[in-house]
Amino acid sequence: MNIITIDGPSGSGKGTVCHILASKLGWNLLDSGALYRILAYAALQEKVALDNDLQLAELALNLKVAFISNGAGVDTILNGENVGDKLRTEVVAESASKVASIQVVRDALLERQKAFYQEPGLIADGRDMGTVVFPDAPIKVFLDASAEERAQRRFNQLQNKGFDVSIAQILSEIKERDFRDRNRTVAPLKPASDAIEIDSTSLTIDEVVSQVVDLVKLKLNLAVK
Repeated sequence: MNIITIDGPSGSGKGTVCHILASKLGWNLLDSGALYRILAYAALQEKVALDNDLQLAELALNLKVAFISNGAGVDTILNGENVGDKLRTEVVAESASKVASIQVVRDALLERQKAFYQEPGLIADGRDMGTVVFPDAPIKVFLDASAEERAQRRFNQLQNKGFDVSIAQILSEIKERDFRDRNRTVAPLKPASDAIEIDSTSLTIDEVVSQVVDLVKLKLNLAVK
């Protein structure tokens, strides 16, 4: 089973690392966090309350979602519309963190996530990929970074997209989200017992990718371009 799981908090660099790895290996990509952000976005659009477990689960089961590589990244398609940029607001991120703590929602999305595994392999990006969704994956990585560094990355990203944001507010929201994600009773954010932990605070994306590529060569005996 060729699966690499990369878990970690928002802003640790998971998305970029996973996209580069999927491109290098020619594997499929699952952005599980995007699934929760898509659900949160859809709930906000359809005015479904974020504490209405059953309506959220029903919405989750009927999402028409696709991830399509565009060469420079991955387009997130919901009901035929590219909603990638709309999923990156702090309102959607906060809402996604809330709906992700609901067991029936996670149950609804579990099988959909597993179905992303197809040959020749899968890079799975998320918070519980190695602990819950793909516990038998041969390579598991937990990618982390300091809250301050992740806030700065997020601030730069949003500013580059033209959003008027406050780094102090972003840092506060990141710390609040971290606490919620790490302490929730349902699939808390934590490294799998056999995960390799990488702190990206002072590393470049290329340095992180290089470490994971070394694991692929060692554990899967695969050539990587």
